[in-house]
Amino acid sequence: MRRMLISLDPRRAALVMLAIAAAMLLTVYAMQHLGGLEPCPLCVWQRYPWFTVLGIGLLTPAVGRDGARMLLAAMGAALVVGAGIAGYHVGVEQLWWEGSSTCVGGDGGEAPTSLAALRELAMGAPAPRCDVPAWTLFGISLTGYNLLASLALAALCFARAVLPGGPRR
Repeated sequence: MRRMLISLDPRRAALVMLAIAAAMLLTVYAMQHLGGLEPCPLCVWQRYPWFTVLGIGLLTPAVGRDGARMLLAAMGAALVVGAGIAGYHVGVEQLWWEGSSTCVGGDGGEAPTSLAALRELAMGAPAPRCDVPAWTLFGISLTGYNLLASLALAALCFARAVLPGGPRR
């Protein structure tokens, strides 16, 4: 994957990142809506950088080679932000620090601050806790995998943005 992304033309590399972001978002929404894994507030926040990468990637057809390098750098920056959010969430899951008050479930005395919170209140379902992973594989939560993927892909985006190489078009 590393060699493939770095050796691609910057425009194609940006399109690959667009596809990866779309696949990531489709996966988490499928896990939520088909698999029944309700996201906690921090899980929802982790989606925003992927939406940003998706949006930046949609600009790729409108730019040339140098513009694609700038798009890749912007994608890398969005993924660094995503890694920061995921890293914070991993710390909450590991009980290294506390999450915000929205992460620990309400005691019934808090007023809903969003439509989702109002819906959960109306449905009587408790809000998912940020400190309890909904799913793990080999002892690593989805948040941990998101952290690893965000860091690795950010590094690849930055590398392809600054390194020469790839076919000239």
